[in-house]
Amino acid sequence: MPSYHGGIDYAELERLDISPEEVLDFSANLNPFGPPPKVIEALNECHCELSEAISHYPDSEARQLRQRLSEKLGVKEENIIVGNGSTELIRLSTLAYFGRGDRVLIIEPTFGEYKVACQIAGASVKKQQLSAENAFQLNIDETINLIRRHRPKGIFIANPNNPTGRYLFQAEFEKLLNASQDSLVVLDEAYISFAENSWSSLDMVKASNLLILRSMTKDYALAGLRLGYGVANEEIIAALRRICPPWNVNALAQKAGIVALENEEYLRHCQAKIKEAKQYLVTELSCLGLTPLPSEASFFLVKVGDAKAFRFELLKRKMLVRDCTSFGLPEYVRIAPRTPPECQKLVAAIKEIIKDRRRINS
Repeated sequence: MPSYHGGIDYAELERLDISPEEVLDFSANLNPFGPPPKVIEALNECHCELSEAISHYPDSEARQLRQRLSEKLGVKEENIIVGNGSTELIRLSTLAYFGRGDRVLIIEPTFGEYKVACQIAGASVKKQQLSAENAFQLNIDETINLIRRHRPKGIFIANPNNPTGRYLFQAEFEKLLNASQDSLVVLDEAYISFAENSWSSLDMVKASNLLILRSMTKDYALAGLRLGYGVANEEIIAALRRICPPWNVNALAQKAGIVALENEEYLRHCQAKIKEAKQYLVTELSCLGLTPLPSEASFFLVKVGDAKAFRFELLKRKMLVRDCTSFGLPEYVRIAPRTPPECQKLVAAIKEIIKDRRRINS
């Protein structure tokens, strides 16, 4: 079964006679300020090179981009693989390491592509179910007990987790990693750039069983180009390369990634603005009786009752939040901050919905 994702459903908007350009999308956990201006400039300046970029195959090994990543991260190029988004790397990892009859541990609620990738590989999924009663905080001791009991061949950990935004700190993850010597541990750090008090996992790649995934799509708003990367020891990277499709990352995506990495000041500026926007939304929604759950990421969960109906009411007002029913959370929506004026519009729209509900129920 395919995984349901956030973002705009273009067919749905067509049925509602809404133009995609009119919609404020709070459902996708992306940098809301768009790509770095220098990325746009670089792509606009590619006119003379565009024909060549389109008519020739891209570098199948993304060597220039891997070199820049190597310099930024302080790891060898041989420890890096670039993907057509981190989702491609999730699927490559399951195809390379798991097969029929293998057990893989997934901690839910979380990103649905882990389960889909395991199903494609024929592996069976063992779940650890987190609870809203403790705000979806992971109990590491329970996780370790499950690992010892089921001896999974793989473990997927999203950190920060999607959709909950909860974040494992270094001591907790090290404890989990030490208990998982017989498993491939896939640490998905797609949202690490927007985590509070984040720590670096890169020093752990020497461990033979750790694969770190990151998303440039999220950091630099490159969703339309698709760009992610993985960091691991050379043996794991070699295993992924053996089954990676040739030319998996197009030439424009590689170019955009190289330029984006030279614009760290832009990313830091966006991080500060996103933090401010999140705090504004948390404060305003709490005043409306819709207090967001604790989250160490930029996005957060809000309990609204009927998530599907709440999403639709906002969509009619040309705003989109993530209905979390597909995560097994039909009472929750996930909200990712946008620019301050757009966040103000969202709060105003939610006030309208609450007012309409009270009038109907009175």
